Amino acid sequence: MQKIEEIFAIIAENEYEGIIYIDAGGIVRWINQGYAGFLELDKENVIGKRIDRLIPHSKLLDVMKSGKPQFGELWEIKGQHVLVHRWPIYKDGKVIGCLGKSLFKDELPLTRDFIKKIKKLENELSYYKEELHRERRAKYSIEEITGSSEKINKLKDKVAKIAKTTSTVLITGESGTGKELFAHAIHNASPRKNMPFVRVNCTSIPEELLESELFGYEEGAFTGAKKGGKPGKFEIAQGGTIFLDEIGDMNRSMQAKLLRVLQEKEIERIGGIESVNVDVRVIAATNRNLEEMTRSNLFREDLYYRLNVVLLNIPPLRERREDIPALTENLINKLAFRLGTGVKSVSGEVLELFNRYDWPGNVRELENILEQAINLTDAAQLKPEDFPVLLKRVSTPKRTVQTITGYNEAMEEAERNILLQALAQTGNNKKEAARLLKIHRSVLYRKLSKLDII
Repeated sequence: MQKIEEIFAIIAENEYEGIIYIDAGGIVRWINQGYAGFLELDKENVIGKRIDRLIPHSKLLDVMKSGKPQFGELWEIKGQHVLVHRWPIYKDGKVIGCLGKSLFKDELPLTRDFIKKIKKLENELSYYKEELHRERRAKYSIEEITGSSEKINKLKDKVAKIAKTTSTVLITGESGTGKELFAHAIHNASPRKNMPFVRVNCTSIPEELLESELFGYEEGAFTGAKKGGKPGKFEIAQGGTIFLDEIGDMNRSMQAKLLRVLQEKEIERIGGIESVNVDVRVIAATNRNLEEMTRSNLFREDLYYRLNVVLLNIPPLRERREDIPALTENLINKLAFRLGTGVKSVSGEVLELFNRYDWPGNVRELENILEQAINLTDAAQLKPEDFPVLLKRVSTPKRTVQTITGYNEAMEEAERNILLQALAQTGNNKKEAARLLKIHRSVLYRKLSKLDII
């Protein structure tokens, strides 16, 4: 059996690599035949000579002096480029020498290709990091909050003031009023604007996954956990803002854990044993009455008061009708650009029609109705006839109990009105309507079909 020294000698003596070792005094103590041959020197005459006399521009002495290794440096020697690694050798905390390793001959072109690939990967990584950074930035500013009504102007002033602080903000308002827009605006007007803005929809994430999404997990925390673990949204939002949308739908168990984060300013990953300090501003939003939910024991009172430090209540569209023309113009410009159409405006009659409607789905419903009309017209200006559903809703008088001929008809009419209101509030989004009504989507579709709504 070969001795380990012989094996190392065989490994070191190859024609593709040059290996050299110098001691603390800069004296060459070992060199392989491949490097000596490359330098056109006799191996026996190299041993015992100072490195700077053999190779005047050698950087081995510099590396030994600094104590810092150098890897992957292209170096020219005898008119040829070689790839060089240099690292100091330590013993008992002191540098006792330096080892140099050079890659040359037929391997160098492969090395150059490798370096090119690494550079390409670095550029791609940089690109995706920038894309991710953009994705985690707030998209809207105060200037993009459309409207000049008294209520909206007061809200804009309030946003500008509270943006300067780090206080927790609770945004309330009906579905479709634009609560997320205000959350973006607060972040973009704050000193944290260049840090992450992370949005979490508490409804769209299954209850059993919400904790890991918010707080992350360690490797092996549960079956299927990723190797190395995963950071949660709070860690990702470090130094920035986390927007917890639909906070009213969070179960009480998660409410308790969120309360601890707000109180202690730290999180703990699932399966972790150490707490992680977080510097994150929390903005929460809901279309539900949290105060009423606390009285019904559906929402923790202590969490409600922790969230409700600064309250922003976004008015429904029917309470700021004077903003409808500006909102309509802004939405038409956005939709026409996205859909690639030539629609530029609505007629005065359409604005009158819009003003007569109550907009239970608010700005989201307005956008949905405009998108439907834009998709079905070839004209540059939208007319009332482009909104047949809205015309029917506005012109049809509300039925009274006296017009109903029996109990079944009355119940059917009531159910129809409830379904239509839910669809209006969610911009005709049936998944959201089913969630709002707390019924399965298949049940909703069955009812809509039965009542001839779809």
